[in-house]
Amino acid sequence: MSYPETVNLPFNGEIIRTRFTQMKPDAASADGPGYWVLLQGDTLLLREGDLHRGELPEPLSDDGRALRFGAWDGAPVRVFTLARDEAVPQGLQAVSWTELPDQLATLYGVARQILHWEKLSRHCSRCGSGDMTRIAPTWGKRCGGCGHEHYPHIHPCVIVLIRRGEEFLLARKPEWAEGRYSLVAGFVDFGESLEECVAREVFEETGLKVSDVRYVGSQNWPFPSQLMAGFVARYESGEIAVEEDELEDARWFTRERMPPALPPKRSIARWIIDNFALGDSLG
Repeated sequence: MSYPETVNLPFNGEIIRTRFTQMKPDAASADGPGYWVLLQGDTLLLREGDLHRGELPEPLSDDGRALRFGAWDGAPVRVFTLARDEAVPQGLQAVSWTELPDQLATLYGVARQILHWEKLSRHCSRCGSGDMTRIAPTWGKRCGGCGHEHYPHIHPCVIVLIRRGEEFLLARKPEWAEGRYSLVAGFVDFGESLEECVAREVFEETGLKVSDVRYVGSQNWPFPSQLMAGFVARYESGEIAVEEDELEDARWFTRERMPPALPPKRSIARWIIDNFALGDSLG
């Protein structure tokens, strides 16, 4: 599958805009059965390839784990987490997020990010108090101990394709699947613009200097809570010197000389490679 723009990539809200409406936890209650995002580890439990609909399937019980976070196809949608060793209810199948169709993968991503925030916000990171109450009408929470207000943490990252004439730089981390290469990426640091982060990350990880840093799109990445800002940059100077704490390898490739494997199609890394290294968007 191809994606015309980065907004059309999985995990971005546009892909489920016609089916999903996010609701804050204090929104008007939607009683009655609905859809269930049943999470177990990195899998989503499906019934015949779709979300379970109705009451919470037996023998599961809502002991406070269920959280309604929106509407899916006009009906309430709730997320519920099963322990990894908990038995999968009869009739449901555990499907890895990598195998989900794009719309279900995106809804899965929203639910994961919400649960990640719920876990992080159980205690105040300022004073340690566990007295946290919601700030209506948001996902934010206020500490009952010191009064500090906390809001969901979305971590900005940059990811960049570096071009040198007909060549482009790809790198790999040692923990990736054998033969897979992708783009240089990293978290934004204090006091940095996105473009400054690109230049720093590239230099720190590869020893190269870049210029003409150009933004091309972004993707929400719920593993656990990143926002990937994509860029294309021009090689300026330097020889490759891999930072071994971060990378296993980095090298120049061409359309005719490619690595054994690339990132999955649903990632912004692959979208940038397809459009700005292998495609027609080379201006």
